[in-house]
Amino acid sequence: MTTNIRTAAAGDITESARTLAIAFENYPWTRWIIPEDDYAIRLERLQAVYLTHAVEQGLVLVSDDLAGVAALLPPESSEPAEALQAEIADLMGERGELVFSTQLPQHPEKSWNFATIGVRPESAGQGLGSSIIEKALKRASLSSIPRVSLETSEARNVRLYERHGFVVTHRTEIENGPTVWTMVIEL
Repeated sequence: MTTNIRTAAAGDITESARTLAIAFENYPWTRWIIPEDDYAIRLERLQAVYLTHAVEQGLVLVSDDLAGVAALLPPESSEPAEALQAEIADLMGERGELVFSTQLPQHPEKSWNFATIGVRPESAGQGLGSSIIEKALKRASLSSIPRVSLETSEARNVRLYERHGFVVTHRTEIENGPTVWTMVIEL
Protein backbone atom coordinates (compact mmCIF):
# COMPACT_ATOMS: atom_id res chain seq x y z
CA MET A 1 0.00 0.00 0.00
CA THR A 2 1.33 3.43 -0.91
CA THR A 3 -0.04 6.23 1.20
CA ASN A 4 1.34 9.45 2.56
CA ILE A 5 2.12 9.37 6.28
CA ARG A 6 2.60 12.78 7.84
CA THR A 7 2.97 14.49 11.20
CA ALA A 8 -0.42 15.30 12.68
CA ALA A 9 -1.48 18.78 13.66
CA ALA A 10 -3.85 19.84 16.43
CA GLY A 11 -6.65 20.04 13.85
CA ASP A 12 -6.30 16.29 13.19
CA ILE A 13 -7.01 15.25 16.78
CA THR A 14 -10.79 14.88 16.64
CA GLU A 15 -10.89 12.64 13.57
CA SER A 16 -7.73 10.77 14.66
CA ALA A 17 -9.35 10.06 18.04
CA ARG A 18 -12.38 8.70 16.19
CA THR A 19 -10.10 6.41 14.17
CA LEU A 20 -8.43 5.11 17.32
CA ALA A 21 -11.78 4.64 19.07
CA ILE A 22 -13.03 2.53 16.17
CA ALA A 23 -9.77 0.56 16.04
CA PHE A 24 -9.77 -0.05 19.82
CA GLU A 25 -13.48 -0.81 20.19
CA ASN A 26 -12.81 -4.43 21.20
CA TYR A 27 -9.21 -4.10 22.36
CA PRO A 28 -8.66 -6.04 25.64
CA TRP A 29 -6.94 -3.17 27.50
CA THR A 30 -9.55 -0.52 26.69
CA ARG A 31 -12.37 -2.95 27.44
CA TRP A 32 -10.76 -3.48 30.83
CA ILE A 33 -10.03 0.16 31.74
CA ILE A 34 -13.22 1.85 30.51
CA PRO A 35 -16.62 1.19 32.08
CA GLU A 36 -19.37 -0.17 29.80
CA ASP A 37 -21.55 2.86 30.56
CA ASP A 38 -21.03 5.19 27.56
CA TYR A 39 -18.05 3.06 26.52
CA ALA A 40 -17.77 4.38 22.95
CA ILE A 41 -18.02 8.02 24.03
CA ARG A 42 -15.49 7.53 26.84
CA LEU A 43 -13.10 5.66 24.53
CA GLU A 44 -13.13 8.36 21.85
CA ARG A 45 -12.66 11.12 24.42
CA LEU A 46 -9.82 9.21 26.09
CA GLN A 47 -8.10 8.85 22.72
CA ALA A 48 -8.50 12.60 22.11
CA VAL A 49 -6.97 13.40 25.52
CA TYR A 50 -3.98 11.14 24.86
CA LEU A 51 -3.52 12.49 21.33
CA THR A 52 -3.63 16.08 22.60
CA HIS A 53 -0.81 15.23 24.98
CA ALA A 54 1.15 13.38 22.27
CA VAL A 55 0.85 16.25 19.76
CA GLU A 56 2.22 18.61 22.42
CA GLN A 57 4.95 16.33 23.82
CA GLY A 58 5.88 13.86 21.11
CA LEU A 59 5.07 12.69 17.64
CA VAL A 60 1.70 11.79 16.14
CA LEU A 61 1.72 10.32 12.65
CA VAL A 62 -1.38 10.00 10.48
CA SER A 63 -2.27 8.90 6.99
CA ASP A 64 -3.60 11.74 4.84
CA ASP A 65 -7.12 10.28 5.07
CA LEU A 66 -6.74 9.83 8.87
CA ALA A 67 -7.56 6.12 8.52
CA GLY A 68 -4.34 5.31 10.39
CA VAL A 69 -2.86 6.98 13.47
CA ALA A 70 0.17 6.42 15.70
CA ALA A 71 1.57 8.32 18.68
CA LEU A 72 5.07 8.17 20.14
CA LEU A 73 6.40 9.95 23.20
CA PRO A 74 10.10 10.64 23.73
CA PRO A 75 11.64 9.66 27.07
CA GLU A 76 11.88 13.27 28.20
CA SER A 77 8.14 13.88 27.79
CA SER A 78 6.27 14.89 30.90
CA GLU A 79 3.11 13.37 32.29
CA PRO A 80 -0.16 14.81 30.97
CA ALA A 81 -1.17 18.12 32.56
CA GLU A 82 -3.13 17.86 35.79
CA ALA A 83 -6.39 18.77 34.04
CA LEU A 84 -5.85 16.00 31.48
CA GLN A 85 -5.02 13.50 34.23
CA ALA A 86 -8.24 14.42 36.00
CA GLU A 87 -10.20 13.90 32.78
CA ILE A 88 -8.50 10.53 32.24
CA ALA A 89 -9.47 9.45 35.75
CA ASP A 90 -13.04 10.64 35.18
CA LEU A 91 -13.28 8.71 31.90
CA MET A 92 -12.06 5.54 33.61
CA GLY A 93 -14.54 6.01 36.43
CA GLU A 94 -14.45 3.33 39.10
CA ARG A 95 -11.85 1.37 37.13
CA GLY A 96 -9.27 4.14 37.37
CA GLU A 97 -7.96 3.14 40.78
CA LEU A 98 -7.49 -0.45 39.63
CA VAL A 99 -5.72 0.66 36.44
CA PHE A 100 -3.40 3.09 38.20
CA SER A 101 -2.44 0.46 40.78
CA THR A 102 -1.53 -2.11 38.10
CA GLN A 103 2.21 -2.68 37.91
CA LEU A 104 3.64 -2.96 34.40
CA PRO A 105 7.37 -2.99 33.68
CA GLN A 106 8.99 0.42 33.34
CA HIS A 107 9.88 1.49 29.83
CA PRO A 108 13.60 1.05 29.25
CA GLU A 109 15.62 4.12 30.06
CA LYS A 110 16.14 6.36 27.03
CA SER A 111 13.36 4.80 25.01
CA TRP A 112 10.60 6.24 22.89
CA ASN A 113 7.17 5.04 24.05
CA PHE A 114 5.15 3.81 21.05
CA ALA A 115 1.96 4.76 22.88
CA THR A 116 -0.63 3.79 20.30
CA ILE A 117 -1.35 2.81 16.73
CA GLY A 118 -4.70 2.14 15.14
CA VAL A 119 -6.18 1.65 11.69
CA ARG A 120 -9.83 1.85 10.69
CA PRO A 121 -11.26 -1.62 9.90
CA GLU A 122 -11.88 -0.82 6.23
CA SER A 123 -8.15 -0.03 5.85
CA ALA A 124 -6.89 -2.96 7.93
CA GLY A 125 -4.91 -5.72 6.25
CA GLN A 126 -3.71 -3.46 3.44
CA GLY A 127 -0.34 -2.48 4.89
CA LEU A 128 -1.33 0.88 6.37
CA GLY A 129 -0.41 -0.13 9.93
CA SER A 130 2.96 -1.44 8.77
CA SER A 131 3.60 1.75 6.81
CA ILE A 132 2.92 3.84 9.88
CA ILE A 133 5.09 1.61 12.08
CA GLU A 134 7.95 1.86 9.57
CA LYS A 135 7.64 5.66 9.39
CA ALA A 136 7.53 5.90 13.20
CA LEU A 137 10.62 3.72 13.59
CA LYS A 138 12.44 5.71 10.92
CA ARG A 139 11.65 8.98 12.73
CA ALA A 140 12.81 7.52 16.05
CA SER A 141 16.01 6.17 14.45
CA LEU A 142 16.91 9.69 13.29
CA SER A 143 16.76 10.96 16.86
CA SER A 144 19.47 10.66 19.47
CA ILE A 145 17.39 7.90 21.11
CA PRO A 146 17.40 4.81 18.86
CA ARG A 147 15.18 2.60 21.05
CA VAL A 148 11.40 2.20 21.04
CA SER A 149 9.24 0.29 23.51
CA LEU A 150 5.54 -0.49 23.66
CA GLU A 151 2.86 -2.53 25.35
CA THR A 152 0.10 -4.47 23.70
CA SER A 153 -2.71 -6.56 25.09
CA GLU A 154 -3.61 -8.22 21.80
CA ALA A 155 -1.72 -11.43 20.91
CA ARG A 156 -1.94 -10.85 17.14
CA ASN A 157 -0.26 -7.46 17.61
CA VAL A 158 2.75 -9.24 19.11
CA ARG A 159 3.31 -11.00 15.78
CA LEU A 160 2.89 -7.72 13.85
CA TYR A 161 5.47 -5.94 16.00
CA GLU A 162 7.86 -8.90 15.83
CA ARG A 163 7.78 -8.65 12.02
CA HIS A 164 9.06 -5.08 12.47
CA GLY A 165 11.91 -6.16 14.75
CA PHE A 166 10.41 -5.75 18.23
CA VAL A 167 11.12 -8.44 20.80
CA VAL A 168 9.00 -9.37 23.80
CA THR A 169 10.80 -8.43 27.01
CA HIS A 170 8.01 -9.14 29.47
CA ARG A 171 4.55 -10.67 29.69
CA THR A 172 2.26 -9.45 32.46
CA GLU A 173 -0.82 -11.45 33.44
CA ILE A 174 -3.24 -9.05 35.14
CA GLU A 175 -5.61 -10.76 37.55
CA ASN A 176 -9.15 -10.36 36.17
CA GLY A 177 -7.67 -8.31 33.35
CA PRO A 178 -5.82 -8.63 30.06
CA THR A 179 -2.39 -10.01 29.35
CA VAL A 180 0.08 -7.25 28.49
CA TRP A 181 3.20 -7.86 26.39
CA THR A 182 6.05 -5.38 26.74
CA MET A 183 8.20 -5.13 23.62
CA VAL A 184 11.38 -3.26 22.62
CA ILE A 185 13.34 -2.58 19.48
CA GLU A 186 16.88 -1.22 19.21
CA LEU A 187 17.19 0.80 16.02
